[in-house]
Amino acid sequence: MLDSDCQDPARVVAADLIVDVANTPGALAEVAAAISDAGVNIAAATCIGSGDRAELHILVPHAGAARHALAISHLAVSREREVVVVDVPDRPGVLADLTRRVARAGVDLDLVYVATRNRIVFGAADLEALRAALGVAA
Repeated sequence: MLDSDCQDPARVVAADLIVDVANTPGALAEVAAAISDAGVNIAAATCIGSGDRAELHILVPHAGAARHALAISHLAVSREREVVVVDVPDRPGVLADLTRRVARAGVDLDLVYVATRNRIVFGAADLEALRAALGVAA
């Protein structure tokens, strides 16, 4: 179970959308504009890539609307996955505490990034085990 400083974790099922983009100035702006123009909030984003292409991860509460908005803008979601989002206090050691729990449970994380409003996004192949390790309800 999460400590008393953590609020009700993973209240909403969140989708991590992965968009393969050209690693050029303005690529993130184009994706962000398409999604926001559709009225979908981007709760977090992270971009990985140092070559010609980059993998943009975007956390959104309404994946269908975001996918549609991107398609209209001739941008495509290359992958989509459910992730676990945990509300956390803004203090030193929180990420270390949570990832130690996950490690003790033998869960291999393949994605971690920080979202708005003091939340951490976790991804793993075994979401059920990840939820159990973090004390998060499905």
